[in-house]
Amino acid sequence: MFGVVVFPGSNCDHDCYHVLKHVLGQPTHFIWHQEESIDPSFKVIVLPGGFSYGDYLRTGAIARFSPVMKAVARFAQNGGIVIGICNGFQILLEARLLPGAMLRNRGLRFICRDVYLRVENTDTVFTNQCASKRVLKIPIAHGEGNYFAPPHVIKELKDNNQIVFRYSGPDGTLDDYNPNGSVENIAGIINKEGNILGMMPHPERASEEILGNTDGLYIFKSLIKAIELHSNTGAVRSVAR
Repeated sequence: MFGVVVFPGSNCDHDCYHVLKHVLGQPTHFIWHQEESIDPSFKVIVLPGGFSYGDYLRTGAIARFSPVMKAVARFAQNGGIVIGICNGFQILLEARLLPGAMLRNRGLRFICRDVYLRVENTDTVFTNQCASKRVLKIPIAHGEGNYFAPPHVIKELKDNNQIVFRYSGPDGTLDDYNPNGSVENIAGIINKEGNILGMMPHPERASEEILGNTDGLYIFKSLIKAIELHSNTGAVRSVAR
C-alpha cells in the first residue's frame, strides 16, 4: 500500500495519488502532515512536490519539523521505502535523511521543462525495471534544484553507488546537459541502505499516454515490483530485475 504525504502547500500530491491508484491500480491513501504515526500496512511513502509551508526560510526547512516527518524517519529506519519528489527531495535533505543540500538554480530562475535522466544504478527498489544507463525523459519544475554536497560526500555517494540519476542528453552524454548547476549532474540519490530516494524530476507528470510520455512509470513500476518481491521482508537494498 502506498501513502502520499500532504503538507500545506503540496501541489503534486493528487498527481502522485492519481498515477498510483487510478493508472497503476495500487491501494493508495493520503497521509496528513500532522499525523504522528504511519500504519504498518504501508509499504511505500511518497513525499510529493510543491511548496510545503510556502517554502519559507528554505525549501523543506519547515516541513522537516512536521509531526509526520518523525513518523517517516521511523518508517524508513524500520525498512520502509520512501521516495521524495522535488520538494519531497528537499524535505529529505533538510531532515537529514539524505546527505547534501539544495541551492538556487544556476541563473536564479525557476525551470519548468522536460529533461533527460541517465539511470546510473538499476540495482535499487526504484529503478529495477530500467536497463543500465537507460535514458528517461521526465519534466522538472523547481527554483532550488541545484544539488550540492562537499567533495567528501560526493566521493562517498560515488563509492557506494548512491547516485541514481544524472541529468544527461537524449543519448546519455553528460556534457552541457545540466539544467540547474547540480554538482556531478546529480538529479537523484539514495541513502546507504537503499530504501530512501530523493529526485528532483517529476515521474508522476510522465506516466500517462495522454500526456505523451510514460517514462515516469519505470520508477513506480519498480516500486511495485519491489513490494511484490519483498512483501514479507524488512529493509531492501537491491532488487533483481
